[in-house]
Amino acid sequence: MTQVLVTGANGFVGSTLCPMLAAAGYAVRAALRTGTTAPAGVAECVTIGAIGGATDWNEALQGVELVIHLAARAHAVDVGPRCDELYAETNSNGTRLLAAEAARHGVRRFVYLSSVKVNGEENSVPYSVRDPPQPQDAYGRSKWLAEQCLWETASTAPMQVAVVRAPLVYGPGVRANFLRLLSWVDRGRPLPFGAVHNRRSLVSGWTLCDLLIRLLAHPRAVNRTWMVSDGDDVSTAELVGRIASAMGRRARLWAIPPPLLRAAGGLLGRGAEMRRLCGSLTVDIGPTLALLEWSPPLSMDEALVRTASWYTQQRGRSG
Repeated sequence: MTQVLVTGANGFVGSTLCPMLAAAGYAVRAALRTGTTAPAGVAECVTIGAIGGATDWNEALQGVELVIHLAARAHAVDVGPRCDELYAETNSNGTRLLAAEAARHGVRRFVYLSSVKVNGEENSVPYSVRDPPQPQDAYGRSKWLAEQCLWETASTAPMQVAVVRAPLVYGPGVRANFLRLLSWVDRGRPLPFGAVHNRRSLVSGWTLCDLLIRLLAHPRAVNRTWMVSDGDDVSTAELVGRIASAMGRRARLWAIPPPLLRAAGGLLGRGAEMRRLCGSLTVDIGPTLALLEWSPPLSMDEALVRTASWYTQQRGRSG
């Protein structure tokens, strides 16, 4: 069996990816920060500690042919000038070292999960890999730098590289805005997004992981960057309606003008959250569909039903 190392294996995406990899016939080795329990599908675990510019990857990479690098610092308390340093140490320096060590150990292919935040935060025309990167925050900048580190390594080593830029990912374990939407709809709260006619690309964890697995073997996958989504862009109002349908609820939407929502968000200290809920951010997955001969394995509605089922189970356990 081909051995694949997965970083971030017990994280949000990793817990979905590992059993899917095992089902596809791969031997999965998990690189874990601590000795916590790994998700289903993992054949072997290696504890590596914190990921950064000094991580020891030697044991984790022994006998590995493929790497999927998911682990990243996604949330950090804003501590002023150090914010960029914190993200860069894990996401940029950590990726640089892992890529170099993977190449040294003879890894054949390295798949990296990046973010659409490399492109930017809002658009009127879907982002493509041809657009110049314009990251707006420390996280986006660190992911862009990590991509550059990978391409530098690939330029001097035979290791093949594939990069995926994902928009908002949802599914079991989702947090932040998406989890709040699930909770609000479940509680029957009236939501002020009826007049929001934006467009947002999203991707379910199942669809994202399906693409990551395809990138491990497809001959056209290498030395390129790929966009991914469910292929079904929605407004925030439409998303609320679909979540409600998946939960067997009725969507309660009030039509509040987006400028008022943005202004209220700013006054309440939630300006960034409201900008995301009101703004548009879409990606062009045309090349991904055509060149990889791939399509999302689940519709958004199917994935939302699965996500709603997970949420309901979690609510039952905590209630």
